[in-house]
Amino acid sequence: MLTAEDFKDYASGRRKGLGGLVMRGMMSAVSKLYGFGVRYRNRQYDRGSKPIEEVGVPVVSIGNITLGGTGKTPTAAWLARWFRRHDVRVTLISRGYGAERGELNDEARELDDLLPDVPHLQNPDRVAAAKVAVEELAAQVLLLDDAFQHRRIARSLDIVLLDATEPFGYGYLFPRGMLREPLEGLARADVLALTRADAVSAERRQEIRNQARQYNTSAIWLEMNHRPDHLRNADGESLPLEQLQGKRVAAFCGIGNPAGFRHTISSCGANLIELKPFPDHHIYNAKDIETLTQWVSQLRVDYLLCTHKDLVKVGVNQLGETPLAAIVIEADVTHGLPELEERLTKLIAEIPPDEY
Repeated sequence: MLTAEDFKDYASGRRKGLGGLVMRGMMSAVSKLYGFGVRYRNRQYDRGSKPIEEVGVPVVSIGNITLGGTGKTPTAAWLARWFRRHDVRVTLISRGYGAERGELNDEARELDDLLPDVPHLQNPDRVAAAKVAVEELAAQVLLLDDAFQHRRIARSLDIVLLDATEPFGYGYLFPRGMLREPLEGLARADVLALTRADAVSAERRQEIRNQARQYNTSAIWLEMNHRPDHLRNADGESLPLEQLQGKRVAAFCGIGNPAGFRHTISSCGANLIELKPFPDHHIYNAKDIETLTQWVSQLRVDYLLCTHKDLVKVGVNQLGETPLAAIVIEADVTHGLPELEERLTKLIAEIPPDEY
């Protein structure tokens, strides 16, 4: 069975030789079938064969066109806080991928920790969840997490995130590449947001923008930095990032883009000795904790770091004698903020006067 790193090595073309060629050939054959299904489904919505349901309040969708992490959680938190600053009751809606029965998944736990005043409903039937949010929680705006391909709910604003480190999924549909749908789908977006923009040069940012504009010339173009803001332990205590300066650290993560986390750690001035990746959405069991404890004790580091999404699942302040903390990421819009805020303000104007 392929690991996530093996898959990326094949899809990106880094895995050379006859084995790489054969594997990419098989992946290409499967991706053609996948692409047929995706295009057929999109045509059904485009032609009205599949209904798109209104839920009675403005809806903002946050999604992406590729598999893996693109920074949806910090972006969702930024938007939720923006609406709360404007006294709008907002509710997050997500499918709940990877959640155990009756439990929140890792993204929901992380957002609950960051946004204690914002309800978060998880349900594979997101239309049903939206109706609960509007009818029972009196939500005035809904934020749909990871919903660009979920087209059943009509949305007022479709935000698509492009990760600057790999924005177009190696140019192929899954499983030959990491695209969830053909790049032509970008035409549906109202906002194209380049996340982790500070991880690439200005020239590369312009190249990505030019390529995206081939599919959508009218969407608002945003550039966002996902910057480390502070450290946080399992008790919810905040610690300054300066504590990492020059320190020996080890790290682990179960996210879609471990390279992005490596970049984040380096930007904090820490000396990263080793990074141990786990599969995306990994659920840490007792054996994993024991393995991590033994591993970090041999490295003799000052801190063990993880993402906030990992910390809410591990739930301890140290492993063995080594302190454990998460690097909390905040999103900053560095380009396109006035245009985005103008659109968000128009959404507020759509709320009935007796509701706002």
